[in-house]
Amino acid sequence: MLMTIGWLLAAFLITALLVRGAIGYAHRRGMLDLPGQRRSHRLPTPRGGGVGIVIAMLVCLPGVSWSAPAAWPASVLAGLLAALVLVALAGWWDDHRSLPILPRLGAQLLAVGLFSLSLLAGGLPWWWLPLLLLGGAWSINLHNFMDGIDGLLAQQAIFVGGGLAVLAWAANQPALALAAACLAASALAFGCFNRPPARIFMGDVGSGSVGLLVFAFSAMLWRVDSALLWPALILSSAFAVDASLTLLTRMGRGRRWYSAHREHLYQWLARRADSHAWVDVAYLGWNLLVAAPLAWLAWSHPRAALAITMGVYAGAAIVWLYLKRRLLRRHPSKSLHVTA
Repeated sequence: MLMTIGWLLAAFLITALLVRGAIGYAHRRGMLDLPGQRRSHRLPTPRGGGVGIVIAMLVCLPGVSWSAPAAWPASVLAGLLAALVLVALAGWWDDHRSLPILPRLGAQLLAVGLFSLSLLAGGLPWWWLPLLLLGGAWSINLHNFMDGIDGLLAQQAIFVGGGLAVLAWAANQPALALAAACLAASALAFGCFNRPPARIFMGDVGSGSVGLLVFAFSAMLWRVDSALLWPALILSSAFAVDASLTLLTRMGRGRRWYSAHREHLYQWLARRADSHAWVDVAYLGWNLLVAAPLAWLAWSHPRAALAITMGVYAGAAIVWLYLKRRLLRRHPSKSLHVTA
C-alpha cells in the first residue's frame, strides 16, 4: 500500500511541477495557441503541458515494473518506453513548429511497431502486427483529435487510466494496474492546470502520448486475457466513436480529414452551450453512467462481452448521429465555417 501511494504521489507531483514550468517555457518560446476559426478557446493559451505526463510516466513505469508484483518482461518495458519517447518527441517537435503529416505518422508507426514487436515476442502469431499497428496509430491520433477543449482529454485519461487499473488488478496484474493508475494520477495533476478556463493545453506531446499509453495498457491486458479487450474498449467508447465518425464523415464528403477543424461532436456542443465545462460533464456522464457499468458487465460476463461492446458502440453512434443532426438543424449557418 505504501509503495502504491508513493508511486501515485510521484506521478502527480512530477507532472504538477513540470506543467508549472511548461507554462513559463511556452510563454518564453511563443508556444501559444491563438483563438481562431478552427479553435474553441478565446484567449492565447500556452501548449505543451503534456510533457509533464510524459516525463512522469518515463520515471514511474520502470520503477513500477521493478517494484510491483507480476512485472512485465524487460523487453516489453523497453519497447513501451522507446515508443513513448518517439511519440513524445514527434509531438514536442510539432508543438514548437509544424511537423508534416508523413514524418509524424512515420514516427508513430515506428513507435507502435517497436512496442508491438516486444509484445508479440512472447509467442503470439505475427499476423497480429498489422492490427496492432492500426490500433496504436489510431489511438494516438484520435486522442489528439479529441484534445480540443479545456479539460476533456485530461478527464478521459483519468477515467480510462483508472478503469484499466481496476481491470488489471482484477486480472492479478499489480504492476500493470499501478502503471495505469499512475497515468490517471498524472492526468489528474495536469487537469488541475487544464480545467476550464485552461492555463495550458496538453499539446501534441501529451495527447499523442496519452493515446499511446491507453493503447499499450489495453494491449497488455489483452495479452493477459483476450476477454479483457472488450471492457477496455468500452472505457474508450466516447472518444473512439466521436473521433471515428467525424473522420469517416469528413472522408466521405471529400474533405481534408487531417486538417484542423471543429466538426467533432464535442466541439459542436461547446459552441452550442458556450461552455467547455458543460461538455466535459456530458462526456463524464456517458463514462460514469454507461461506459463504467457496461465495462463491468462485459468483464463479469466474458461470453457476452463482444455483444455488450457492440451494443455500447452502436448506442454511442446513435447518440452521436442524433445530437449532430439536431445541432446542424439548429445552426445550419455555422456548418459553413467548418468545412475545410
